[in-house]
Amino acid sequence: LVTIFFLSLETYYIYRFQFLKLFEQLKMMKKWLFLFFFYCCLLTAKKGFYIPGVLPVEFHVGSSVEVKAVKLTSIRTQMPYDYYYLPFCLPDGELQYKSENLGEILRGDRIVNTPFALNMDIPVKCALLCAKNNVKTKLSAAESDLLIEQIRNEYRVHLLVDNLPGTTKTQLENGRDAYMHGYALGFVDENKVYLNNHVHFIIYINEVSTETYRIVGFEIQARSLSSMQYVPNSGKSCSWNSESEAQPLKPGVVNEIYWSYSAEWRLSPIRWASRWDSYLSMRSNQIHWLSIVNSIVIVVFLAGFLGLIIMRTVRRDIAYYNRLDESLDDTMEESGWKLVHGDIFRPPRRATLLVCVLGTGIQLLGMALVTLVFLLAILQDECIKHSTACLFPTFLFVVGLILNILVWENKSSGTVPFSSIMSLLSMFFCIDIPLVMIGFRFGFRKKPYHHPVRTNQIPRQVPEQPFYSNVVISILFSGILPFLAMFLELFFIFTAMWQNQFYYLFGFLFIVFIILIISTALMSILIIYFLLAVENYHWWWRSFFVGGSSALYVFAYSIYYAVTKLEIVGVTPKLLYFGYTILISVTFWILTGTVGFYASYFFVRKIYSSVKID
Repeated sequence: LVTIFFLSLETYYIYRFQFLKLFEQLKMMKKWLFLFFFYCCLLTAKKGFYIPGVLPVEFHVGSSVEVKAVKLTSIRTQMPYDYYYLPFCLPDGELQYKSENLGEILRGDRIVNTPFALNMDIPVKCALLCAKNNVKTKLSAAESDLLIEQIRNEYRVHLLVDNLPGTTKTQLENGRDAYMHGYALGFVDENKVYLNNHVHFIIYINEVSTETYRIVGFEIQARSLSSMQYVPNSGKSCSWNSESEAQPLKPGVVNEIYWSYSAEWRLSPIRWASRWDSYLSMRSNQIHWLSIVNSIVIVVFLAGFLGLIIMRTVRRDIAYYNRLDESLDDTMEESGWKLVHGDIFRPPRRATLLVCVLGTGIQLLGMALVTLVFLLAILQDECIKHSTACLFPTFLFVVGLILNILVWENKSSGTVPFSSIMSLLSMFFCIDIPLVMIGFRFGFRKKPYHHPVRTNQIPRQVPEQPFYSNVVISILFSGILPFLAMFLELFFIFTAMWQNQFYYLFGFLFIVFIILIISTALMSILIIYFLLAVENYHWWWRSFFVGGSSALYVFAYSIYYAVTKLEIVGVTPKLLYFGYTILISVTFWILTGTVGFYASYFFVRKIYSSVKID
């Protein structure tokens, strides 16, 4: 802490005039700062409507409470299925699938009614499903084999009550409660497969008024009960002699089972607006804070290194070059980054592709940060507007279409229907492309950037480079610190994505995102300075690759995560996992590469505008 204090004090002493100038600029921008502060206040207001966006539903005692099925999921196959893909009991009448939004369809949700009959605040001790005249349900050999396969693949069943997902409560080592999505279809013990054929619903309710309640919690306890233990009663009610024996499934033969359920209602002091708190409670605050503090320390020391070493060196170089221009001694020899001033802003190879990628990166970064700077005005290329609008979406569409075909071949509910594909294409042609065209027009109406130095007509020959300026070494080295600053949060994000866990740590995620941007910008400036110091002016693409190098570590970590955490089985699930991982890594590469490029670009402009060039 003492070191950080003196580093900050020395940095302020060196750059006090710049700080005063910045303070004057902030005074001029007080109107915009006030609007920003007002916007932040709106974000933190706690009287806004609840996140799920549905109105609270009030149930009177005895009124029907509908249980809906969502899908079947597995962390081993990553292949969602419709609830009735398996031979569950069908409800009376027709199947009624809910009209879903685009996000639910892309997630593979297929919300449908079920035969579970619940009434508010009326407990159910035991009720049979699809057991006419108390006759057991017969599962054919094919149905039995399908259930056995899905149980071995660790599939879970997801149900909904009043838009609240059913969860299974588990206990952590520290004694705190944790919740898992859905309930297990079955389990394997000593290589024998057992089916969870009985589900017990625990529904938490909050009393609004006399005999009027709201649902604030939904837990499921799945059990495996042997059909030999059931005692059918009149109607659909039942009981059992013992819960000690489980219901096995034998492969290749007909299995006779009972499907049953029970329900209990528990009063809860939890209000309806807080009913998601138990689902979304943060279980590892301390480790998140330790990781963030560690990342901040890394960024502070990296910034201190740049401020005290690089910036001092740059200031000394600028002073030296300016004295050299004023000196009458012609024998003094120039060296370093000033020598490449005539080539530093020479357009790079494949400039159009670079601008397209950077334009996409600005769009991605703009989802979190507002930016008004367009690189389109720098390299002046008319064909860029079409490429920027189509390059990245085309890549996403092609890869997504291939993955969708793989999912469709496996009859998964994750298959995106043709109507949804057309909706996505309509959004692309009617929203994305027109907005890019509008941005292109506004960008080219603005005055283009004027570089601080002129570009020579004949390119300068790049001298022999030292080993540390090698592109592979610089890329591998520059991605380490940004990745270390965010890898812990990446673990929780992957857990939420691939293991069907809840993720609600958006405050931590925002802090980590800011740290990632800062560390990426600092590392890019550091690498580009050393590149220019050895008289190599090919910095355009290098800055982008250096900034996006942490995406390599993200992809490598995804491989490690798949091997150590998921145990994915089957060729198609592995292709799906790595296909989606490639999409994530490429998106991350473009976003961080854009940050690295802009940081390097403004750094280069700054240092070359500070020296006297004849």
